[in-house]
Amino acid sequence: MTIRSASSLSAPFAKQQALPASPFDVRSAPPAGPIIAPMPSVSTDHSDAAEPLLRLDRISHAYGASTTFSELGFSLKKGQIGCLLGPSGCGKTTALRCIAGFEPISGGEIHLNGHKVSSAAFSLPAQKRRIGMVFQDYALFPHLNVQDNIAFGLHGVDRTQRAKRVGELLETIGLQALAKAYPHELSGGQQQRVALARALAPQPDLLLLDEPFSNLDVELRERLGLEVRDILRQQNTTAVLVTHDQHEAFAIADEIGVLHQGVIQQWDSPYKLYHEPANLFVAGFIGEGVLLPGTAVGPATLDIELGRVPAQLPPLCAAGCPLDVLVRPDDIIHDDASPMQARVLAKAFRGADFLYTLQLASGARVLSLIPSHHDHAVGEKIGIRLEIDHVIAFEHPDC
Repeated sequence: MTIRSASSLSAPFAKQQALPASPFDVRSAPPAGPIIAPMPSVSTDHSDAAEPLLRLDRISHAYGASTTFSELGFSLKKGQIGCLLGPSGCGKTTALRCIAGFEPISGGEIHLNGHKVSSAAFSLPAQKRRIGMVFQDYALFPHLNVQDNIAFGLHGVDRTQRAKRVGELLETIGLQALAKAYPHELSGGQQQRVALARALAPQPDLLLLDEPFSNLDVELRERLGLEVRDILRQQNTTAVLVTHDQHEAFAIADEIGVLHQGVIQQWDSPYKLYHEPANLFVAGFIGEGVLLPGTAVGPATLDIELGRVPAQLPPLCAAGCPLDVLVRPDDIIHDDASPMQARVLAKAFRGADFLYTLQLASGARVLSLIPSHHDHAVGEKIGIRLEIDHVIAFEHPDC
């Protein structure tokens, strides 16, 4: 998930993005006790559609003298799915625990349903927040079958209503036939769906998901991500996911905040994060690609080796300013009729596509996704052309 440099396929692509790693590992085990608790003390009236269901207003957190994050903020409306995406140690799980009420904040405020639930001076207990959680290891009770696991959080609900709610959720997750099965008899994907249904059973105002797919293989992870999104949509549930995997984030979330060293670098839609990254860190963390040297030739035009293109230039970038230009693999099109040639240096088979590493005439390297029926040998020259909708350029340190 990193951008590769024009000179090396393994090295980070840009010196100006080199940032120190976070000194903490904020991951921690889930607390003991029920995953869901009813929270009747918080109003569930959503009559004001403009009011965010969840709002983090410049919150801060620290472990002793070490700051995890400072002035972190975002908001979600009813039914929206948000995601905090970032590498290990960036503060995303701690932020999730602050929302849940498991961690205090040292500054700012957290609001849920228009009510303040956390500040430096006050913290509503976690069991009163009407928040559900799905943990990384699912935390299913091994001595309870599927339907009893789902019903576990339905305290104070009469037997008829409890059975109705469990039946609805079994149908939603497609496990009616396994209602009497025990966790050890289920696959990883089935266990994940049971954990989700248990979290949704008390109809929480907000659902928090802490890397819920990390124990699953890549193919299952992506498929279940789409299933989870559909389930959350059916239940009209507002949710916050934390993950280090952009594929999970893209499959589930409406809005994603890329978090690094306790700072949200960009909060945006998945499409804009990929095509319009706000800075070099986001560009490097999301997707694959390279940075090619470029030169500004006008207020919205630049030259790179692959041609002259319209571009979004950095502010105050004058003609002649050196730039680093982001080029994604899907921007480089294989075209036998093109006069521009590139040499195949390496290729990775991905089923429907090859990811080719290509060397341009200058020696610069680019990546290209090419349908797998174009099976070219390493060392062969092929025709390519640039087909790019969003040209993103970053100011070079020498500018």
